[in-house]
Amino acid sequence: MKSNILVIVIMAIFIISCNDKKVTSKLKNTPIVENVITNDQQEGYTLLKNNCYACHSVISKSHDEIIAPPLVAVKRRYKTMYSSKEDFIEAWTDWTLDPTGGKALMRGAVKQFNIMPKQPFNKEEVIKIAEYVFENELEAPEWFAKHFEEEHPNGMGKGQGRGMRNN
Repeated sequence: MKSNILVIVIMAIFIISCNDKKVTSKLKNTPIVENVITNDQQEGYTLLKNNCYACHSVISKSHDEIIAPPLVAVKRRYKTMYSSKEDFIEAWTDWTLDPTGGKALMRGAVKQFNIMPKQPFNKEEVIKIAEYVFENELEAPEWFAKHFEEEHPNGMGKGQGRGMRNN
């Protein structure tokens, strides 16, 4: 009995796959768009993973366990201020190579975590990281979406996050 059912299932799959010639012929003429990552993007991701995620970790159980804001939050803030790729990369690189309070876009994060310590990155590496960040989706901690909504109920802007309030 089991072998009969198995034979029927296999034949049904075979018949369905053979009779779908219209779909197959249409797909042959349709270009396939693949998510291709360039060598520079791969290098940017590797640099990001090896240098940035040590502090800007995506693996944390809660907001209280982190030592720096998640990079998805940093990216969101920088993209709000710098929508062009060139401006984004310039601002990201400028901050990363010389983090000072006057350049801080995320004042709430600075208030909570302090200024990011100056790192021994070279400019070319930081540019590759910034390009990767600008062009790709970043991982976010599980708690991030809920936290962001709580902190920015009306969207991002000056004074709307908890870090800007005096509480």
